[in-house]
Amino acid sequence: MLKTPPEGFFVLTGGPGSGKTALVEALRASGYSCSVEAGRGVIQHQVAIQGPALPWLDPILFAEMMLSWEMRSYDLAKQTPGPVFFDRGVPDVQGYLQLLNFPVPGHIRRASQIFRYNPSVFIAPPWKEIFRQDRERKQDFDEAVRTYETMRETYTALGYRLIEVPRTSVQQRLGFLLNHVPAA
Repeated sequence: MLKTPPEGFFVLTGGPGSGKTALVEALRASGYSCSVEAGRGVIQHQVAIQGPALPWLDPILFAEMMLSWEMRSYDLAKQTPGPVFFDRGVPDVQGYLQLLNFPVPGHIRRASQIFRYNPSVFIAPPWKEIFRQDRERKQDFDEAVRTYETMRETYTALGYRLIEVPRTSVQQRLGFLLNHVPAA
């Protein structure tokens, strides 16, 4: 039986380098359905095709591509039985633009209202000890902290209740998430 969104849609957000990807990989390895992070996916595709929708070339186009990716992930998740974990959600696009001090277009604000998730959103706090830059993650730790704060503000303003993920081992964080997800 397919779930009725948004109750079964759980977002994991936060700043870059806070352990979200490792946690999503652990969820996936445990048999849960998970989305692919839009930002990382868009960057990988755009680099492969030498496209312009990269945060360091055209942040507005990058945001539009992330929005499209997130909405598509949401629609695909509707066909998935059981809970689905999203590595970021539509509101992260709004938060990204706010972080950069760009105006948030009305259609992105509407998308954040229309594409709703479970009222409880998991947020991974900045974690300097595990923070690393890589090919897609070019932000420094200070920007990671600002991103976390912006996502906290964005999701709270949209009426979500934030649950901070503890800075512990991946297995302990996995247990923490699953303890907060009904019928997981």
